Amino acid sequence: MRKTDKYPVEGPNSLWQMYRTVSRWKAVKNFIFIQISRYAPSLPLKRWIYRSVLGMKVGEHTSFALMVMVDVFFPERIEVGENTIIGYNTTILTHEYLIKEYRIGTVHIGSHVMVGANTTILPGVTIGDHAVIGAGSVVHKDVAPYSFVAGNPMRVIREDMRLTERVNEVEG
Repeated sequence: MRKTDKYPVEGPNSLWQMYRTVSRWKAVKNFIFIQISRYAPSLPLKRWIYRSVLGMKVGEHTSFALMVMVDVFFPERIEVGENTIIGYNTTILTHEYLIKEYRIGTVHIGSHVMVGANTTILPGVTIGDHAVIGAGSVVHKDVAPYSFVAGNPMRVIREDMRLTERVNEVEG
């Protein structure tokens, strides 16, 4: 189950009311720096923008591929461990604006995680260390460490890849 805080709204849908939850200045500043980082080929520059400008927690040697889109309104609620790869055109969201409420949740991505291209990670999920997310997946619930998940809706392909690694070592 995703861990999000829910906030009911009155009147028009919550997206019409987004500037009650985040300042326009923050949204514009974040948008500009996120767009720079989406196109920048320099991994150190991207990490600097994510850490210093957007307030994200990003571990050493973590790589964000081209076109990765992090949450514009609450990027500071994204935490990524060390030596993780976030694949091309992945979207990481920490908010959802719905008709009668909006939700905000922190996204925790562990260390040594591989996130395939074109993946969407929804608010409030935790992806455990050494997990692998198949390309094009929608991560709508927590992912256990060492597991391989894929699809839309996401499903578990292999629960513990350490077992496969051990078999390969013995056979190899």
